[in-house]
Amino acid sequence: MSQITQVEIGRFDYAVAGEFKFFKPGPDGRVTRPTVLVRLTDDAGRQGWGQAVPVPTWTYETVESVLTTLRHHLAELMLGRDPADFAGLHAAMNAAIRPAFSVGQPLCKAALDLACHDLAGRQRGVPAWQLFPSLGPVGSHLTLSWTVASPKLETIERQLAEGRARGYRNFNIKVGAPQSAAYDLDLARRVRAFAPDGFLWADANTGYTPDEALAIAPRLRDAGVDVLESPLPPTQIRGYQALKRQAALPVLMDEGILSPVESAEFIALGMLDGIALKPARNAGLWPSVQIVKQLHEHGLLALGSGLTDPDLSLAAAAQLYAWGGLARPCALNGPQFLADRLSGETLVPRADQLAIPTAPGLGLTLDPRAAVVLATVARS
Repeated sequence: MSQITQVEIGRFDYAVAGEFKFFKPGPDGRVTRPTVLVRLTDDAGRQGWGQAVPVPTWTYETVESVLTTLRHHLAELMLGRDPADFAGLHAAMNAAIRPAFSVGQPLCKAALDLACHDLAGRQRGVPAWQLFPSLGPVGSHLTLSWTVASPKLETIERQLAEGRARGYRNFNIKVGAPQSAAYDLDLARRVRAFAPDGFLWADANTGYTPDEALAIAPRLRDAGVDVLESPLPPTQIRGYQALKRQAALPVLMDEGILSPVESAEFIALGMLDGIALKPARNAGLWPSVQIVKQLHEHGLLALGSGLTDPDLSLAAAAQLYAWGGLARPCALNGPQFLADRLSGETLVPRADQLAIPTAPGLGLTLDPRAAVVLATVARS
């Protein structure tokens, strides 16, 4: 058994292209997408990379909290570990950083999970998805969805035109507060008219109240929306149950799904028709594989989403979704909104088609800028 002998971490910020309401300018006026890189080295000198993708407008985790948690609480427990012992990894991380409602600091833990999958895949010479239990044939490409998100209709028109120019045929829109219901409905109608045959996915990012969601869901359906994601905060259990009973649209959960524990409970409570998957939020690939298996077993929808993932986080999501056989377009908008990458052309879509990396592990070779930011935080 090869063992982990060194843990390195560092911050890398990606430049943002275009306008996306969740990314705010920093003190210097620049808009960036912060991430934390992790590199694990085993006793044979092989290395595996992982990445955490915190954004405070989406999650309580910040790039600063990820760095200090890795440095002071999680790095040492990686030493001497078999990177392929994923169950043991998550048990150890969850003992070191205890849950709140569910998994504590799942975005931070995702970085180590991804790095272990990358290293274990490299040790065995196989892509990371081949470490998962088989669900059936695995495709070579994913179809991507283009994100349309702005409170300004003139920006919406530009975003639609850009998506069409880049070869996208399917769109996901952001609805809910602070936008009005009238704006949301107008937005849905415009996008449906623009792409009458495309898959149209509305994501409210928990922005409605139960009454608002019940009122607007049938109207969004009539406007051409196919699914409604995260209409309510995950604590609104009765609201989700009412929306599922109403059955105006398939209701997906995202926020609040941090591990297989919540997904099993929410499924049993009749709160959802499916889940918008995000391995970056679900503490990585190992818990996400279990969530996909639950959805398959219950005949529920599994849609692929993300947190504007760059490089390693994007590669992990793409492998998970290809392994899971996701047929609907995936809302992976890192290639849309990020103006930088560390992995060359490997994860550049051709029109709306993203090729799944085939090299061992997560399948990426990173340029030297990745190693420059690293500092050793644990070594045996």
